Amino acid sequence: MSGAPRFGRALEHDSVLHRRNPTVKLVVLLVVSTVLLVPVDVATPLLVGLLLVPAGAAAGRLPVRTLTRAALAFAPFALSILAVNAVTRDGPVVARVAGMEVTGTGLTVGTSLALRTLVVGLLAFVLTATTDGPRLMTSLHQHARLPAHVTYAVLAGYRVLEGLPEAWTTIRRAQAVRDPGRRRGAPLPRDPASLARAAFALLVGALRQGERLATSLQLRGLGSGPRTVHRPVPLGPADAVLAASALGTCALVVLVTWRLGWLLTWGTLAG
Repeated sequence: MSGAPRFGRALEHDSVLHRRNPTVKLVVLLVVSTVLLVPVDVATPLLVGLLLVPAGAAAGRLPVRTLTRAALAFAPFALSILAVNAVTRDGPVVARVAGMEVTGTGLTVGTSLALRTLVVGLLAFVLTATTDGPRLMTSLHQHARLPAHVTYAVLAGYRVLEGLPEAWTTIRRAQAVRDPGRRRGAPLPRDPASLARAAFALLVGALRQGERLATSLQLRGLGSGPRTVHRPVPLGPADAVLAASALGTCALVVLVTWRLGWLLTWGTLAG
């Protein structure tokens, strides 16, 4: 078993989270992400992340190293959000960096948004690492009543995205082979022209593959040819427990942080 999931593919082992209904997991992720859009304090996304992310990783048997790599992938974007908010929002100036004023309000809001980015990103990673693509599409068609033509279109796109890393590696190696001036063992060229040509070839190949795959799925699943039959995805009490636990935890955190914030504000005004 690989230590990290391939792009768009779940880790190939069994776990409690692997066995849960994909539609339920997706709905939980969407609800938690929507709830985190409202508060701008630091405590809410921090507590939600500390409670839900480790719980999801444990339920999905995700290695700590894999989860850490996922966090590092989201970290640059989160830090950029923090930096932009710190120097663009009005408020009391707490520091000056490179000629720019850093405000306390900007730091608070930026930290909240950065934590929100990390939490939602890691929860999405947990979903991806524990959910098989075809099973997700089957579940959405079965339980969320997603139309068949939409299901097959999304599944075709999913399959194309799944093969992009391998296609990129193949294209880059082909470029190296065709380069007469490249020495054996030398690193692959990274100049903008080479990368642009590789990206264009990847785009053309992905479009052609998507067209062929969509046609094939349509003939097999929607046309007159042999129909593709997927195993039904069960929906049971364990899925309800998962949803109730995750959403209940998120609601409790929001209620507690809102209540504490209201008490602090009332105490400040009373003093």
